[in-house]
Parts: sequence; C-alpha cells; structure tokens
Amino acid sequence: MSRVARNPITLPKGVEVKLAAASVSVKGKNGELSMPLPGDIEFSLDDNVLTVSDESVQRKPALAGTMRALIGNMVTGVSDGFERKLNLVGVGYRAQAQGKTLNLSLGFSHPVNYPVPEGITIETPSQTEIVVKGANKQVVGQVAAEIRAFRPPEPYKGKGVRYADEYVIRKEAKKK
Repeated sequence: MSRVARNPITLPKGVEVKLAAASVSVKGKNGELSMPLPGDIEFSLDDNVLTVSDESVQRKPALAGTMRALIGNMVTGVSDGFERKLNLVGVGYRAQAQGKTLNLSLGFSHPVNYPVPEGITIETPSQTEIVVKGANKQVVGQVAAEIRAFRPPEPYKGKGVRYADEYVIRKEAKKK
C-alpha cells in the first residue's frame, strides 16, 4: 500500500474540484488546472476532503500515490501558487521583466530575450534577482530551468544564473 495515496487532500476555502470519469479539474483564486486521470484510479470527494479509493491503492499503489501527489500540487497551486527564485552572479549580468518578455544581459555579445509562457509571471525585484511565479508546479520549474540554462553557474568563479538556494561547489585554479 502506498503511504502517499492514503493521505487525504483537504481542500482550502475557495478551491473547487470537479471529478469526471477520465479527468480532474481544480479551480481556485490563481486559476484553473486540469489533468487526465488513468482509468484504474478513482477519487472520492466528501466534505472538502479528497481521497483515493482503497481498490485503486491495492491495484496500482505507485500510480495512486503519483496521482494523489499531482492533484495535491494542483490544489496548492490554485490556492497559494508556486515560486522559484533565481540569482544572477557576475559583473554586468542583469535581468529586466518587460511585459511578456524577460530581457537578460549575461555577458554575451547580444541580449537574451525570453518569452514568458502563458500562466507564468516573472518579476525582477532587483537587477540580479528573478522570481518565477505560477499555479502549475511543473511549468514554474521548467521556466526556471530554461532561464538557468542560458548561463549555468561555472565552478571556477561561480558566475552565472543560479537558483537562490543552490550551492555551487568551487574548484581551485590551476597551479603553476
């Protein structure tokens, strides 16, 4: 039996869940998310508590736990939202959010313009900080990874785009 699938999902105020035969949709203050459900997994909704049926857990425990975790992330996303913070480390590295585009100066001969996907907001509190926010956890992480991929942190000077909580292991320079 999956321990994750056994945990019920308590729905916060203002979050609606619609269970259909082959899909689930979650609606809240941050938008609406939907996802297809495999045929073997069944959910039940009683008094703002969403649970996976016992038969689903016994038939396919790993899949039941995965679906429970994904729906839990959808509920968290539409109620609170997800965010990922990035820092720019390097002389002359700066970021600026302009509408649906993120302009980055990362030491290349040209500026990097990143188009922001639908459902994601990008803020730049300072020139060296980027905050990616959204309701879909997977898309927020993907956008942050794509921005970081333009100039990943290098191990000798530590320059590049890094996550705010990332620790870059520094290497020693070559000896003569």
